[in-house]
Amino acid sequence: MSATFDFSNKHVFVVGGTSGINLGVAAGFARWGAKVAVASRKQEKVDAAVAYLQSLGADAFGTVFDVRHAEEVEAGFAKVSAFFDAEIDVLISGAAGNFPARVNQMSANAIRSVLEIDLLGTFHVMKASHGYLKKPGASVINISAPQAFLPMSHQAHVCSAKAGVDMVTRTLAIEWGKDGIRVNSIVPGPIEGTEGMDRLAPTAEMKEGVRRSVPLGRQGTVDDIANAAAMLSAPQSSYISGAILPVDGGWSQGGATSIMANLSSMLDKMS
Repeated sequence: MSATFDFSNKHVFVVGGTSGINLGVAAGFARWGAKVAVASRKQEKVDAAVAYLQSLGADAFGTVFDVRHAEEVEAGFAKVSAFFDAEIDVLISGAAGNFPARVNQMSANAIRSVLEIDLLGTFHVMKASHGYLKKPGASVINISAPQAFLPMSHQAHVCSAKAGVDMVTRTLAIEWGKDGIRVNSIVPGPIEGTEGMDRLAPTAEMKEGVRRSVPLGRQGTVDDIANAAAMLSAPQSSYISGAILPVDGGWSQGGATSIMANLSSMLDKMS
């Protein structure tokens, strides 16, 4: 990744930043000179992520909490604030849960779990963060998904949760605008090497079908998402708020619908 952004002396907190897309985003900001904190539910994953970020030269910190529990989130923000000893310049909220299943295969507890992690968790992170964000100047980014606006079989729980996340983003862009805080969503398309991609397209054949369905002819990388997060957080984007930004190679313009229909049939055969 080329160092095309400068976040020296900036303070970046990535919730869910210990694996996949979110760790890639944290690593991007680390390479660009930011002081970085991450959080997730498991201590071992937090420790590994912090060690990795430190290996990139970052001043890094990690804390453990479950976004489903407001009091844990609030305590986590207090710890991160003490580490930074400064206001948060960039907040990335990316904790998420997913599994493929048709509605009539899901229990109430199963759908509740995804709604609590994705939607309620986003609410908890947003509410706990406000007192710690730089005012004016903070950039808040929620990591969304194409399911927020594209109905997909086997994904009713994620469609519902992520649609809610995007509405939280748009609402807070209004409510927090007076504080000079910008709030946006990034919508990753198919990103190679991630747990989400492995769950929705678990075979090489299915992954190749996804690749062919992307107009740009490739799956994305975690660096693509990190670059988008940096772009939205840079001073040059100071008038962008309330945006729902697909970073998907044009996938959501049509390819997503056709390939997900095929994947739905394959997933049914595998279940």
